[in-house]
Amino acid sequence: MKKKTIHILSIESSCDDTGAAVLKNNRVLSNVIAGQKIHAEYGGVVPELASRAHQQNIVPVVDQALKKAGVDKNELDAIAFTQGPGLMGSLLVGTSFAKSLSLALDIPLIAVNHMQAHVLAHFIEEETQNEPPFPFLCLTISGGHTQILKVSAYDKFEILGETIDDAVGEAFDKTAKLLGLPYPGGPLIDKYAKKGNPKAYAFSEPKTPKQLDFSFSGFKTAILYFLQKEQKKDPDFIKNNLNDICASVQHSIVNILMNKMKKAVKLSGIKQVAIAGGVSANSEIRSTLKHMEKDLGWTTYIPKFEYTTDNAAMIGIVGYFKYLNQDFGKENILAASRLDIND
Repeated sequence: MKKKTIHILSIESSCDDTGAAVLKNNRVLSNVIAGQKIHAEYGGVVPELASRAHQQNIVPVVDQALKKAGVDKNELDAIAFTQGPGLMGSLLVGTSFAKSLSLALDIPLIAVNHMQAHVLAHFIEEETQNEPPFPFLCLTISGGHTQILKVSAYDKFEILGETIDDAVGEAFDKTAKLLGLPYPGGPLIDKYAKKGNPKAYAFSEPKTPKQLDFSFSGFKTAILYFLQKEQKKDPDFIKNNLNDICASVQHSIVNILMNKMKKAVKLSGIKQVAIAGGVSANSEIRSTLKHMEKDLGWTTYIPKFEYTTDNAAMIGIVGYFKYLNQDFGKENILAASRLDIND
């Protein structure tokens, strides 16, 4: 029996990137993203400015995604969109657009959990990435989330550990701000770290009540005090040692993440390990995970770079699986700034 061809238009607007993608079953035909540079002036995302930019970007981004895919809007079978979690103003733009378009075209509407989408990006059909078998562990790391998940099915997630305060992406960005680097600072720390000595300075791993939980609030404070102390001795300390500072901070953060993953593998007995989320684009995290594969006998799964940061293709793959299960949303569905991984 011939497999039915399903075309899904997906929309992502959870933070400051407006994304639209078209999928043909589990393959990506187009994946368009419009960023928002204005936030760099403020050192972080300004919610009101983000929602205004989404309103300006969403129509041209969707139009470009359809044209790149070579798919007419009347060929679409469903509209998938990010319901949450995220910034409410940003989510409302994507939600309203998706609901209006699905109503106008008289096709199903599919609400997608942003965090599930990061994990299931591994199931986009690509020559450069392999699908992890169930069950697998996934380290989900982004600006707003840090979690270790046990993934038993496309719709079954169990949180084994999570941050009790700040997310790892926040630790990178706020450290970058202390160093005088522009927003977003995480990629710049990664860039400068490649030229520095990762063992130049030592930062201890924060303790947590539960062994698989994370804490980065105290870690950021420790870096602040370290920089203040060193700048009293040498006002140009950061300027003169930027590469080594970035390398040491990044190395410490990666160690924290990987030590937790070692414990999770030991406790669960699962050696299929994946990473997901914007911070999984970090080069040291990727290379260290590959070393773990060799040293500890893990099988590791790293998503294609373009599917790590916020994008609509990952929303589309969740939409595809939900379409197969006829899991459609109603017209009165609402955006949600907070969602549990299983919502």
